[in-house]
Amino acid sequence: MSEAGKVAEDGRQRCGWATADPLYIAYHDEEWGVPEYDSRALFEKLLLDGFQAGLSWITILRKRDRFRTAFDGFAPEIIARYDQRKLDALMADAGIVRNRAKITGAIASARAYLALSAREESFAAYLWQFTGGAPKVNAWRSRDEVPAETAESRAMSKALKAQGFTFVGPTICYAFMQAVGMVNDHVTGCFRHPAHGRRKPRRPAI
Repeated sequence: MSEAGKVAEDGRQRCGWATADPLYIAYHDEEWGVPEYDSRALFEKLLLDGFQAGLSWITILRKRDRFRTAFDGFAPEIIARYDQRKLDALMADAGIVRNRAKITGAIASARAYLALSAREESFAAYLWQFTGGAPKVNAWRSRDEVPAETAESRAMSKALKAQGFTFVGPTICYAFMQAVGMVNDHVTGCFRHPAHGRRKPRRPAI
């Protein structure tokens, strides 16, 4: 059996990291690796990946709805104006990751987003330039083959840091690129790998 993992009850074979948690399965099947071109959605994901640093993604996924409420829908123009009172409120919110450095970093990144958007065509276009404007489809057979960072993620990290973004190291940037479909890193045995298309799930054995 490849790193795509065991065939689930629905007859589908998935990447090995997609545990039996229904929330994680839905994220794997419906979001991870799907190309995202909306600037606001990309900004949200970049911030959430920053909050994930040192934690598991499922932790962030379980808190995502609360994050969206606490951070005003991840509207950068609102986050950029957060003051000490708002910072204190966020630090008291048990529904999110209460890390002062990450919260102040999100504020700095929102300000960087607005400054960048005023100069560039769009935040989305700026980010997608690192893969030439199109998804890069890989053909990893095993999770062990998937790199933690790439030349593209290092270039993105360097550029974003220069713009004033925080928590955007090369590893975080690569996880971000995977999640928003700039690269497709579903392993080849996974039903979500492009080689399989949208094939119907096989019937489970009786």
